[in-house]
Amino acid sequence: MSFAPSASGPAGFWRWLPSRCAICQDWPHAPLCEACISRFAQPQNRCHGCALPWANAGRRCPDCLAEPPPLDMCLAAVTYDWPWVDLIARFKFQQQAGWSNALATLMMSTPLADDVLDNADLVLPIPLSPQRLAFRGYNQSWELAQQLSPGKADVQLLLRTRDTPSQRLLPRHQRLANLVGAFAVEPLRAAQLRGKRVVLVDDVMTSGASLHSAARVLRQAGAAHISALVLARTESLASE
Repeated sequence: MSFAPSASGPAGFWRWLPSRCAICQDWPHAPLCEACISRFAQPQNRCHGCALPWANAGRRCPDCLAEPPPLDMCLAAVTYDWPWVDLIARFKFQQQAGWSNALATLMMSTPLADDVLDNADLVLPIPLSPQRLAFRGYNQSWELAQQLSPGKADVQLLLRTRDTPSQRLLPRHQRLANLVGAFAVEPLRAAQLRGKRVVLVDDVMTSGASLHSAARVLRQAGAAHISALVLARTESLASE
């Protein structure tokens, strides 16, 4: 798996040495071939508040209208389903950080992603706790953020203040409770957020608990507009 971004950045064409597509295994192809991207990563109408599938493109779903989330906009590249579940697992849990380029390219192809990133002042990854970071070796959200906007990405402004149990198997109400007080802004740099437009980056969005908790902390510090750009979105909220 050997490839590098073109001079135009992650959204440009890949320059790659011959390899198999990770999905269809056809040879020779880029790590993700155009046919598989067209088949499995078609743009989908989504609510701009929660990024769940929603027929009215560009509008918010009834749930987000009734109870607005703390994000001004939320965008997702793909649904968290096969084949993306397997590729994200490689990227996140199997020490294959090199997937950040190809996966960030998918995120850049999301409708409105270019505009959101262009208009942002800061692009911040959802942080890992020091314990989780030491165990994994890298923060997958930071790897994506660097690919998406290297000049605006900042890994030291939004902090994880404590380790929390894994969110993956928790119902939604426990996810929310799990993250109370888990994020903070670097105290010496908090003034840098006042009036700024911020994009939060994460790999997978399930209930939105992590993104919402981080957004509230940024809003309290004075951020004027907060969007989220995620690689994959589950098809429904985690169970209540």
